[in-house]
Amino acid sequence: MDNKAYNEPVYLISAVAEILSIHPQTLRQYEREGLIKPSRTNGKIRLYSQKDIDHIKYVLTLTRELGINLAGVDLILQLNQKIESLEVEVESYKTKLKDVNKFGLVPNSKALVIKKSSYDIVIFEE
Repeated sequence: MDNKAYNEPVYLISAVAEILSIHPQTLRQYEREGLIKPSRTNGKIRLYSQKDIDHIKYVLTLTRELGINLAGVDLILQLNQKIESLEVEVESYKTKLKDVNKFGLVPNSKALVIKKSSYDIVIFEE
């Protein structure tokens, strides 16, 4: 799917509510709780992208199918963001390890140790 189209806010709240078979008030509540962040026009009209709709489907799965309350959903979303940022960080360290090996700074090294305040991160290359 074209990433630009996927992220383009084009759906009104009424259309999203109909697509997902939920009441528009549910979307407003999710926004108040900070679970979703629709775009706004200059006239303050909410607009949703396909990415937003997929995110709302995920929230609905957590609440309806798994029985998780909104506070739990918020925590899960925060943890998912943290995991994503840590995965990006690990990938950058793996790149550094490859660079160390490529330039022969440490011949045939299989690990990179990064000192982070009170803990160490060790990245192993397989």
